[in-house]
Amino acid sequence: MAVRAAVEQGLVTEDRHPIAALLDVQAIREAAGALRAAFDGVSALGQSVQHTFAVKAASLVPVLRLLADEGIGAEVASPGELALARAAGVPAGQTVLDSPAKTVSELREALVLGIALNADNPEELARLDGLITPGGPAPSPVGLRVNPQIGEGAIGAMSTATATSKFGVALHDPGAREWVVRAYRERPWLTRLHSHVGSQGMPLELMAEGARATYELAEEINAATGRRQIDTLDLGGGLPVNFGSDEMTPSFDEYARLLAATVPGLFDGRYGIVTEFGRALLAKAGTVLARVEYAKSAGGRPIAVTHAGAQIAVRTVFTPDAWPLRVAAYDAGGGPKHGDEAAQDVAGPCCFAGDLVARDRMLPRLEAGDHVGLLDTGAYYFSNPFGYNSLPWPGVYGFTVSGGGQGPESGSGAGSGRAGTADSAVNFAPVREPQSLADIVEGSGGAHRDALRDA
Repeated sequence: MAVRAAVEQGLVTEDRHPIAALLDVQAIREAAGALRAAFDGVSALGQSVQHTFAVKAASLVPVLRLLADEGIGAEVASPGELALARAAGVPAGQTVLDSPAKTVSELREALVLGIALNADNPEELARLDGLITPGGPAPSPVGLRVNPQIGEGAIGAMSTATATSKFGVALHDPGAREWVVRAYRERPWLTRLHSHVGSQGMPLELMAEGARATYELAEEINAATGRRQIDTLDLGGGLPVNFGSDEMTPSFDEYARLLAATVPGLFDGRYGIVTEFGRALLAKAGTVLARVEYAKSAGGRPIAVTHAGAQIAVRTVFTPDAWPLRVAAYDAGGGPKHGDEAAQDVAGPCCFAGDLVARDRMLPRLEAGDHVGLLDTGAYYFSNPFGYNSLPWPGVYGFTVSGGGQGPESGSGAGSGRAGTADSAVNFAPVREPQSLADIVEGSGGAHRDALRDA
């Protein structure tokens, strides 16, 4: 329904805007509610549980504002992401700074603002020694990131707890665990412990083992210091997303219950909990909608040339086995495309041969003027564009459905292709305007055209 409305309302057009991104606002609210309910169901009464959203998964201010309204804070990993969170009005007390390369000025800013931060390594911890008054409390919560080195998931690039991961203090390296315990004993202001074992491609059981290792280390440190010095455990890493169907698996509830079964002490009320979910909150809410510009064939293979390629689906194009996407076919009016299916490639507009978002995919035969929808793209896709060929960023639009068509069972989702009722309406709100050609020129040094010739 939303796809048809996007075409009818001119969000996707033949010339100026052949691609747009759609976000289901109600789906985001429902995901946030499911996350809160899952951890409320296993945590002790009154236990502090702060959920944060990994800003890198959707670096869009209106999205961060919506999540903040739903009680979801922000996990930031750069000055830019922190600026976005602040622009969205995310409170400092609901913001966590994580990055393996924080500068002194970034550390100082976080401390001044009261933003929680996690030091990544011994050298960073030494920098903090020079910023925090000896013998006094830190002006904001400070933790240390550790790597439990529990192994790799299905996607190596998404696995952050391998033996040689660039993140955190590697606990199984000689002398590392002893150094961590000593670091806490020498710094009473170090009150949090953080780990992150990965997200996509990571089985839930491995993620739970990472949480167990973090909890056991916290218990060891608190025993060594003789008090409950560590009061909060920051369990980074998000849930993998099912990119094969509409089903949202695994669920937040499944993960929370596995954590409670694997690490019972985690939810007995002695520790505050911080989570850092990303794609699991937004992926299913997003659809990239693009016009088919040409239909052709090569070597007997039909090819639909569209306006959605590496500039918006860089992971899918360059590592298709790890990041496959479902593709939905729509006609020129935005309705579901019908007809006999044929194996075909769905290509993007970028000027290299591998710019394909789907290979040999069975779909109704696509024709010029039709549309394709890249499903499950609410996280990491249209919010993190790739600048190849200086193609403009697409506009991003949040939508809600009012009237008789509201609710997922009526087909309000952008990618469902099902029609709503006659008295329902799709309402769009701009999240990010389409990038103009003037914007591209400005970002590529247009104001300094003669700088080199005059040098």
